[in-house]
Amino acid sequence: MNTNNVLTRENLKGNWCTLLIPIDAEEEIRWDLLSAELDALVSFHPDGIYSNGTAGEFHNQTEDEFDRISELMADKCHEVNVSFQIGAAHPAPILSIERIRRTVTLRPSAYQVILPDWVTATPDEQDRFLDKIAEAANGIPLVLYNPPHAKTVLSPKALKTLAARHPALIGIKTAAGDSAWYDEMSWSSGCFSVFVPGHFLASGHATGIADGAYSNVACLSPAGAQRWWHQMLSDSPGALDVESRIQSFFSESILPFKESGYSNPALDKLLAAAGGWCPIETRLRWPYQSIPQDEVNRVAQNARRWLPEFF
Repeated sequence: MNTNNVLTRENLKGNWCTLLIPIDAEEEIRWDLLSAELDALVSFHPDGIYSNGTAGEFHNQTEDEFDRISELMADKCHEVNVSFQIGAAHPAPILSIERIRRTVTLRPSAYQVILPDWVTATPDEQDRFLDKIAEAANGIPLVLYNPPHAKTVLSPKALKTLAARHPALIGIKTAAGDSAWYDEMSWSSGCFSVFVPGHFLASGHATGIADGAYSNVACLSPAGAQRWWHQMLSDSPGALDVESRIQSFFSESILPFKESGYSNPALDKLLAAAGGWCPIETRLRWPYQSIPQDEVNRVAQNARRWLPEFF
């Protein structure tokens, strides 16, 4: 994709890699490691890179850190012509819009936002929010991050209504659902971008509804996840076999940590550390609990046993 062209509902597709924030023992961002991580990501030629999602710990940054992260990513991506989205999400809508106003000159391919997340927004308030956010973005499109833990999880019907009212809204990041959910999302096929969890991307894409993933699988292996996406376009049965093995790996090595209470950012940092493609450890910023670094080798070995082609 070309960063000189903004994304659209029709061309927002594929394997997108999250930017994970390296944190040191003093709770500071390791900017040198973040730069090295970005160099690694762009070298894999993903469909795109995004910052400040949940895995990027957007909820636990200062505004100065947000600005510096956004500027560093923009510089790296523009230099090699990789599409990128800035995660401008914040539980406080006024801070979300300020993040967009400060970074609009960086010319991201899109912004990721969440609906107001402390006081639940009514449908009318959702419209007011998106209208003003779109105005601040000045022609740069919006992607709505709407995971299961959002205060307002949109139904397919509500999402269709929102998409019709807001042409700047080109896509959604969602946990997806069962076959009935995909049936209800049939309106989006070819006219609105739907991103599902990375470890369910092959089955979601096979329905004709899922257009891509802001991918946890890319945390483990950006290059492997990119190859897997291309496999989905040419060999759906083979890609579904890979997904089955991803599920087995997750069940064995990742879900036990989730069931023990670790957060999604903790799981994603474990995946990246186990993947070994960048110099990142499992540490999260206070007050969140990190998965012990000494778990990495075991998970890394399991990943290579289940998914050798990713490495």
